[in-house]
Amino acid sequence: MMGIDRFGVPVTSAAPAVIADYDAALTNTLTFQGAPLDDLDRVVAAEPRFLMAHLLKAMLLGMSTDKALLPDTEAALGRADDLACAAGERERRHVRAIQAWLAGRFADAAEHWESILVDQPNDALALFAAHQGDFLLGRSSELRDRVARRLADVDRGSALEGYYLGMYAFGLEEMGAYDAALEAGQRAVAGDPNDAWAIHAVAHVHEMTNEVDAGEQWLAAQARGCSGSTLAVHLAWHRALYHYDERRWERVLEQYDGKVRRPAPCAVMELLDATSLLWRLALQDVDVGDRWQPLAEAWEARIDDAWYAFNDMHAMMAFAGAGRGDLAGRLIAVLSATARMDGENAAVTRAIGLPVVKAFLAYSEKRYAEAAALLSPVRDRAVSSGGSHAQRDVLALTLASAAEKAGNGAHARALLNERLALRPRSSLNQQWMSRIRAST
Repeated sequence: MMGIDRFGVPVTSAAPAVIADYDAALTNTLTFQGAPLDDLDRVVAAEPRFLMAHLLKAMLLGMSTDKALLPDTEAALGRADDLACAAGERERRHVRAIQAWLAGRFADAAEHWESILVDQPNDALALFAAHQGDFLLGRSSELRDRVARRLADVDRGSALEGYYLGMYAFGLEEMGAYDAALEAGQRAVAGDPNDAWAIHAVAHVHEMTNEVDAGEQWLAAQARGCSGSTLAVHLAWHRALYHYDERRWERVLEQYDGKVRRPAPCAVMELLDATSLLWRLALQDVDVGDRWQPLAEAWEARIDDAWYAFNDMHAMMAFAGAGRGDLAGRLIAVLSATARMDGENAAVTRAIGLPVVKAFLAYSEKRYAEAAALLSPVRDRAVSSGGSHAQRDVLALTLASAAEKAGNGAHARALLNERLALRPRSSLNQQWMSRIRAST
């Protein structure tokens, strides 16, 4: 029996009520609100043979980059695969896409989702999955262009256009089109104040353009969409970055303790935010007390994952910050073995992950010249490790700090010239440059 989801896309299902519950889960997914996995469990309990519910669950779990969730991911995908024989070609392509993703064939997964969208631009699940995949793979132009290829084909003023605009805003921001990103993101939030991905896109614009006060005001005005979002910690991290740029270290630590650091168990994304924030503070010689130890313990459970190099880079920050040379050594051994394997994560580990983790360890051990030498050739190609410009900026910050502390004032000054050209009003960059000039 075929039904139609809220965006007009055919789905294999038994009852309109079940589709309505699935629509709620899909909307929560698109807006990063609520608990879509719980929503989907209720859908599956009501209709165990609803293929798209199993698919959405597998996608959410599989693209979390948390290997601990792999058994649940494979169970959901296996159920979807069993049901695919009675489904349409579009739904079967979704199954193949998630199978490719879990097998580490990320480019193949993206191609499957793209093929779905060519035929059915209203397939919000396909665009969401591809968009998150592009983010995790650092495909900045596709974050923008994959959405652009759909926008003209969806109904003007519809909810779907709003959700696509939120994704488009993030892609525009990552490509440096800040004015257009601001407009698209604000339009998306005006359509749905709960669209946390669009809220997040605008927060990125303010971060990249050094509009610190505007960023603070934006996030404060969007308290409704932020508070219950699965991006709540990440949005708090953005607010902490505004304080960081103003060198308000106590405010950063307050934000860390109150909003960013969550007790275990927490999502990998939350661990990334907490870890990178402490590392940024350490680069400015801010005393963070004993905050490193719980992060190192949380990352220790993931040390053997070899699942996503971007995570491994952050794990090393925690191990190095906590002075856990034993864990740092284990991670380097795991990544050295990973780098000898085949597959896309192995390639990223070889080119970026392994040099970066070695650089972070060298920095923590005050081997600053070595850290700078490891980071210099990697920084410009680090985009392929995934994440956003704001997240990857930790590499540039570490390189500049390593150059300064290695006594290479000319290199440090050149790097700060670059930062000031992009963010001339940054208090952090201005005072950092003053310090470097005074010492050379």
